Amino acid sequence: MQEYFSMLAENFIKSVPNIFIALLILIISYYAGVIIGRLLRRVLVRQNAEPGVTHLLSRTVKWTIIFFGMIVALQRFFDVTAFLTGLGIIGFTIGFALQNIMQNFVSGVILLVQQPFRVGHVVGIAGYDGTVLKIGLRTTEMKTHDGRIIFLPNADVLSQPIINYTRAQLRRVEIPIAVTYDANPEKVRNLILNEIKDVNGYVNQPEAQVLFQTFGASSIDLKVFFWVDTSLTPPPVAMDSALTKIKQAFEKAKIEIPYPVQVQMMRTKKK
Repeated sequence: MQEYFSMLAENFIKSVPNIFIALLILIISYYAGVIIGRLLRRVLVRQNAEPGVTHLLSRTVKWTIIFFGMIVALQRFFDVTAFLTGLGIIGFTIGFALQNIMQNFVSGVILLVQQPFRVGHVVGIAGYDGTVLKIGLRTTEMKTHDGRIIFLPNADVLSQPIINYTRAQLRRVEIPIAVTYDANPEKVRNLILNEIKDVNGYVNQPEAQVLFQTFGASSIDLKVFFWVDTSLTPPPVAMDSALTKIKQAFEKAKIEIPYPVQVQMMRTKKK
């Protein structure tokens, strides 16, 4: 009996360094998980992420770090390879069954971290233009300009080109116009440039341009380019205002916008 207790005490003494190191690993992993979880929470709050998403991600990161710390600590006493292999098989099975959900989940996390857009931004994604209402872990919710509510899977959002209209403070407006052949090109150019300066949101730089494109069937075709500040005027509103002003100026200057003309020739048979 005495030999048994002596052996037990000897083994315990030998295990003291491993116990100390294991406890140290657990303490470090715990505080690392807490600190990193808090940092992630702050980042997500600054990015206006949903409170539920913020809480879930911060807790997930925290306990993931603690879990790996426990695995490393247990490795000091016995081989956990078989245990990790079993966990890997279970994880693979679950991941395969829920691959679409996991793909959207990971894509949602990437969207929240990379932040190509925020809630309230006007964006274009997968052929839909509208305002972002919510960025969830599985879907991104948008309200299109015609009032439809669209739920886009995050994996599709991340794999598609994203147009962020809100971040583009300056946008170029393009207006195609046609005038008759007897119109003076320079007069037309100067008149248009003078009129579009009064459009709300118009900016001087980059400079506006009126470029003649081609000789059409019944007109000289040109295109107007000018830039607007989107925080003051949306591009469609700026285009409407510019077209109205140009039309009124053309009427005063008696510059005609031609109608399409088709010439038809008819042959009559001689009797």
